[in-house]
Amino acid sequence: MKSDIIELSPDFWNIRGSFRIGGVVDIGTQASLVRLASGAFVLLDSYTLSPALRRRVDAIIGGSELEAIINLHPFHTVHVRSMHEAYPRARLYGTVRHHERFADLPWERELAEEAALHALYADDFDFSVPRGVDFVSANENIHFSSVLALHRASRTIHVDDTLMYMQMPLPLRLVGWKDTLVFHPTLPRVLEPRAGAAAEFRQWVAELIETWGGAENLCAAHATALLDADNRGASIAERITGALRRCEPKLRLHQRRYG
Repeated sequence: MKSDIIELSPDFWNIRGSFRIGGVVDIGTQASLVRLASGAFVLLDSYTLSPALRRRVDAIIGGSELEAIINLHPFHTVHVRSMHEAYPRARLYGTVRHHERFADLPWERELAEEAALHALYADDFDFSVPRGVDFVSANENIHFSSVLALHRASRTIHVDDTLMYMQMPLPLRLVGWKDTLVFHPTLPRVLEPRAGAAAEFRQWVAELIETWGGAENLCAAHATALLDADNRGASIAERITGALRRCEPKLRLHQRRYG
């Protein structure tokens, strides 16, 4: 997968990167560069920038400041150190797992999944953390949960793993297969083993649809970005509604077992 920078608006750039499973299958990854209303910049997530990408990012930032790097997915850690080394003056934020895994890095005390961090950037972003599921799974191969970020000015959702946008290859589209937005397939394995967990997850998604229903772009980590300029189908809110509907058999099975 070729690394690239996609300009979604005058204030939001999605950095598409490469991530290979077993060194073979490239499922991609991402970070996003965002200009705040203050004029400063932040990076959502980390990605090791090639010299060419670094020049492009620095050209966008220009004489402004990279204020912070905000790591939103507890299991997206491969590029954390190199991103900090590239911009050592930027404030470094992460989840509890980032703090534990890289205890030597100069983390700010506010955790990405907590309200204190969300309040710091409330002028520009809304943040949302999935409910009813493990945020950091005990199984390190399960990467469902992340902190979702909505940049209100560009109407863009930045999300890692939790939601995946699957763009079908052209031959499949020609025979009627449609691009699909889905929740990560590990959902049944992260639902908390207790009564009410499935209902809490369902309610979280319903609130996301209601409050973020005006979003026009969605940048997902391991597939591709769904951009308003290219969207010939349903709105993002309608697509999230469909993704929840497809999860219903798994949610009902969980409810029958735990309540």
